[in-house]
Amino acid sequence: MLAKASEDLEKEIRETEEEKKRTLAEKVLPLQCNGLSLQELQKLCVTLHKQIDCADEERYNIEEKVKKSDSELSALNQKIFDLKGKFKRPALRRVRISADAMLKALLGTTTKVSLDLRSSLKSVKKEDEKEKAVEVTDWRKNIEAMSGMEGRKKKFDSSTA
Repeated sequence: MLAKASEDLEKEIRETEEEKKRTLAEKVLPLQCNGLSLQELQKLCVTLHKQIDCADEERYNIEEKVKKSDSELSALNQKIFDLKGKFKRPALRRVRISADAMLKALLGTTTKVSLDLRSSLKSVKKEDEKEKAVEVTDWRKNIEAMSGMEGRKKKFDSSTA
């Protein structure tokens, strides 16, 4: 079986080489460079460059057609898979689960995790509201008490009036 496959492969390689030779013989004629002057050689080079440009354009066009057909094929294959329905996602249901149960499910039952976040917090004592009430008084009385020198306060009052 392997011998038959190797023979077929060799035969196919020979056929492709022969086909290449035939197409090259048809499209590219053998060059006759002997006895040509400088101007004739330049003309020959110009014609060869034109032929090379045409061949490159054909090659590029064929490559673009192949790329386009490959992308169309992949898109159609994807569409076929979608139409068959093998890759449909199931409708998800909403599940109510506690955070502890979720961590147990994710991490396994060997690790014990607690989400008691309040236990790691520091306790802060609240300030007495009575002290705040004492601090808030009439601001005018505070200014008179802070004025210190009565003479300056009177002088200030008389200048503004």
